[in-house]
Amino acid sequence: MLEKELFAKIEEYDTIIIHRHTRPDLDALGAQLGLAYTLKSAYPCKHIYVVGDSSLKYGFIGKMDLIADEVFDRALSIICDVAVANMVSDTRYTRSQEVIVVDHHKNDCDITSNHLCDCKRVAVCEYLTYLLLKFGYTIPKEAATCFYGGMITDSGRFMYGENLAETLEIASKLISFGADSKFIYDHIYVETLEERNRKNYFSNRFEVRNGVAYLKNTEEVFQKFNVEFNDISRGMLSVMSGIEEIEIWLNFTYDSSKNAIIGEFRSRSVSIVDVAKKYGGGGHTLACGATLKDWEEVDRVIMDFIELLRQVEE
Repeated sequence: MLEKELFAKIEEYDTIIIHRHTRPDLDALGAQLGLAYTLKSAYPCKHIYVVGDSSLKYGFIGKMDLIADEVFDRALSIICDVAVANMVSDTRYTRSQEVIVVDHHKNDCDITSNHLCDCKRVAVCEYLTYLLLKFGYTIPKEAATCFYGGMITDSGRFMYGENLAETLEIASKLISFGADSKFIYDHIYVETLEERNRKNYFSNRFEVRNGVAYLKNTEEVFQKFNVEFNDISRGMLSVMSGIEEIEIWLNFTYDSSKNAIIGEFRSRSVSIVDVAKKYGGGGHTLACGATLKDWEEVDRVIMDFIELLRQVEE
């Protein structure tokens, strides 16, 4: 699909519904809400909605809309930050007249042939900002804040990126449009004493083997801590990062709603996405994940990463 076709469809439809993946991170929510704010500003007579599950951690960025099923029947659905059907939040997009996916992950799309993807972009928020500016849209302040938040988190505070010069240039433009960086940083990088103590608990639990660190979180973790799934699955990755002896770090968390184990994989410099793909997952070169069926499969993943690192270091 050509980029200009996305905006031709946006012009065409009176009702536009914006989706993203379940258990959203700030890139997914920032893209969804940033796009909605921008389109509402550009087309005040159109009906534009955001849908999906809520997030306690990132709910500060904006709220979802509750809409009836029939609203989808004459709508364009735009799905951000995910190209895999089983991860889309609010499956009613299947009722829409047309569906377009806008993503930045290294995954095949199984939702629609209307798929826009730029894997060089560190965040889908970066890609959407680029597209909106390319096609002449004005990005209002609230949208700029949403897009900037997604770029901060998916880039690891601008530590990662295949094209960091352009990433920083786009971030600078968002700041010039009024993006409130302090608002974002105060919400995502200031934590309570309880949260810091929880991190200390996990800091004392991870194991390290041949440069690969990993955490295994069973269902009992959620009996000990009354938190959202992502607070453990993605939230505890940071306790293993930034350590000289650790090149690759992994977090495996049991998901009772799926009766499966969600693996989150990160690397400082070694490409790890092919291991994720081997187990049906995917993502980015240095940040990816996969859904695993049991703890035996988890152990095989760990061994694959150990072997990968051994081969790289030879």
